[in-house]
Amino acid sequence: MSLKRIARHLVQHHWRVKQIFPQAALDRIEQAIRQGETTHSAQVRFVVEGALDGRPLFRNQPARERAIDLFSHLRIWDTAHNNGVLIYLLLADRDVEIVADRGIDAKVGAAGWETICRAMEAEFRSGQFERGVIAGIAAVSRELARHFPPQGPHANELPDAPVVM
Repeated sequence: MSLKRIARHLVQHHWRVKQIFPQAALDRIEQAIRQGETTHSAQVRFVVEGALDGRPLFRNQPARERAIDLFSHLRIWDTAHNNGVLIYLLLADRDVEIVADRGIDAKVGAAGWETICRAMEAEFRSGQFERGVIAGIAAVSRELARHFPPQGPHANELPDAPVVM
């Protein structure tokens, strides 16, 4: 377990999420998800977590593992066409993870998701968090539109609002 990582998570207060993502930014992110979902028949969720605490932190849970837990907890895997996608940002680690259900993951693959994550992280390094998230949502939506184009009206199976933890 890295003491540096623990210290970073303990110092990275949850108020920092509200500073980086004020309500107006969260509203624009929600709108980007809603707009993206008009171009495909899949579901996209965005979760931002300021820092890990308690058991996940002291277990030294990696961001990827945390994202998989949230993918399950938020039931993103439970979409009609197995094409739900989670974009997860762990601010304290400045780490973006994309977890995709098997229907879309088999088509895009780890390398495709990783490219999107790295582009988002580059925006974050320059302080452009909202722009990075919206660009990531657009990139994910392009992949989803290519593999799961809309086929008539479809139900919005998952909320579009970002989850702030």
